[in-house]
Amino acid sequence: MEARSRRRNAPSSANGTNGHIGNGIYDVASGGDSDNRSTARMERKAKRKHRVANARTRRRAGGRNNNNTAAMCLISTVIFSLYFLVCLVFFSNLDSGDGEARGMRGLVKKTKEKLKKFRDKHRRGGAILAEEQEAIIDNSINKSNNENNNSNANNVSNNNSNVNNNVSKTTASGIPIGKWPVSIRDEEGMFEDVPHIGYAYMGKDVTMTVPRLWANDPVAIHQNKLMSRERALSIGTCVTPDPKTNSNMRGDKCPLSERTIFVAIASYRDWQCRDTVTSILSTAAHPERVRVGVVDQIVDGVDGSCDVPHVPCSDDPDQPICLYKNQIDVFQMDAELAVGPVFARHIGHRLYRGEYYAMQSDAHVTFTRGWDDDIISQMESTGDELAVLTTYLTDIVNSIDPMTGLSKRHTRPIMCNTEYEGGAQGKHLRHLSQPEGIPDIMGMPQLQPYFAAGFAFSRGHFVATVPYDMYQPMIFQGEEMSIGLRGFTVGYDYFAPERSVCFHSYAIGENSKARNKVPHFWEHAQAFKGTGVKAMKRLLGIVDMNPEVPRSEWDHSEEAKYGLGGARETSKFYDVIGIDVVKKTTQRHLCQFVHNKMHKQFMKSLRPDGMGIDYGQIDYKWVDPRPNDE
Repeated sequence: MEARSRRRNAPSSANGTNGHIGNGIYDVASGGDSDNRSTARMERKAKRKHRVANARTRRRAGGRNNNNTAAMCLISTVIFSLYFLVCLVFFSNLDSGDGEARGMRGLVKKTKEKLKKFRDKHRRGGAILAEEQEAIIDNSINKSNNENNNSNANNVSNNNSNVNNNVSKTTASGIPIGKWPVSIRDEEGMFEDVPHIGYAYMGKDVTMTVPRLWANDPVAIHQNKLMSRERALSIGTCVTPDPKTNSNMRGDKCPLSERTIFVAIASYRDWQCRDTVTSILSTAAHPERVRVGVVDQIVDGVDGSCDVPHVPCSDDPDQPICLYKNQIDVFQMDAELAVGPVFARHIGHRLYRGEYYAMQSDAHVTFTRGWDDDIISQMESTGDELAVLTTYLTDIVNSIDPMTGLSKRHTRPIMCNTEYEGGAQGKHLRHLSQPEGIPDIMGMPQLQPYFAAGFAFSRGHFVATVPYDMYQPMIFQGEEMSIGLRGFTVGYDYFAPERSVCFHSYAIGENSKARNKVPHFWEHAQAFKGTGVKAMKRLLGIVDMNPEVPRSEWDHSEEAKYGLGGARETSKFYDVIGIDVVKKTTQRHLCQFVHNKMHKQFMKSLRPDGMGIDYGQIDYKWVDPRPNDE
């Protein structure tokens, strides 16, 4: 090699200069007589010969190495090719004793079968875990539950670095961590922008800044199958944290009186909203465990806000709205943006933050004294972790004793009467007037087929796994069938409460004058004309109720998030209850069956662990016994 790349130091020349300069080239010695110069030339000549000889030696050695490498590569290729051919022949022709393909054929066959099962299982889309991943997650859940969901930072993962801890952190199982106390006020600056779906369906770009869903991926919670009891119990906060882990997520070890309750209210320019909030907090046996989330759609400066009492807190600080102001979250939006109860209740579900129970109520409801203890007691008496207590509420007039604050009623409504109706949005099912009477089932709520939006009480995971659909503007009728069927496929069962814990102010009788002054969202019907038709196609399409409409004709945005579960099929519900989605007919007089037979027959199939009724054991189809009766 040349000296410039070796850069070794040469001895000093006779004149005292260094023979190696900075660029690595040997200097020519200067000074001295001719003999010295002759000697120097001979030395340089000898060095050049030595370097040339070394270079030739290295080239020969390199050539031999290259030849050896090529030979080894050739030999390896031949050996691998022979091995591959032997394996291919062997595995292709190896069969098991029962004729099932083994080896490569068997592997290909099994792979295709697993792929088909995977596609069938996940036909509705969504982030579903494979069996191996589910096993890992279940192990993580059990470990998390055994440790009482320790809030150590090592056990959580951040889904979005820009999101508040209440929203972004999850357990190893993919279930968010719940905390108490909690408020969306702690998440200021961490909301997200979403399209206003009413304007979006009209081709206009209008966005709204709203709180994030506590569980942004419902499918990650229910995993498109029946939830295990361990997963269900990992959702729900307790007022007092576990003394060992300091976690508010204590499952059913949390005392009944300390289990938190989230109350969702969607209000449209309703002057009674603040009275409803006051009633909830003033009559609760344990108001410290109640958190109210209100979507308040008002005209600013004209309508009163739900969290502002009639008298300023400075003048009367003992008003419930003043005393418990930190437990009231109000999302206020301009009334002109209102596009119906589905969109408003969707935003209401965005206010949920992992409470143990969740309740949905209209904005003009009055509660009985101790309602929270009463409804929890009824809920727990079902023995069904997936129970949803829901009904059309009785009118407030003459229903509550003004002295005791307790109910004067001994009857309760039950949800069993529904029928198809037409209209501009197309044929869909809507609930009719529901019968009210003395409960046929005593000592617990009574099983029924339908969900009611005006009042519903459940475990908190119902809100997390069946959130209201953001893509259904200008929908009123059909909302309840949508939520009810989606919940049914996740595994939930619906019950009529045995006792009423609240009553509704209807625009009838003595309340008709005051209630009829309240505006309605459909005053915007012209502004959002046509959006309801699009929304209804999506609503019916998701629950398999419009098979005559091509799937390409309705919006599939985030269908996994706002779609069906995998615990049951909608077809099972239609068969049992007597609904024909093709002919658009129902088997009437269903209430005759629901009143005293459905509960007794179907509750026998409640799973031993309390995780819902096993409809796989139910072979029943309701048929109208009086088809000619009006």
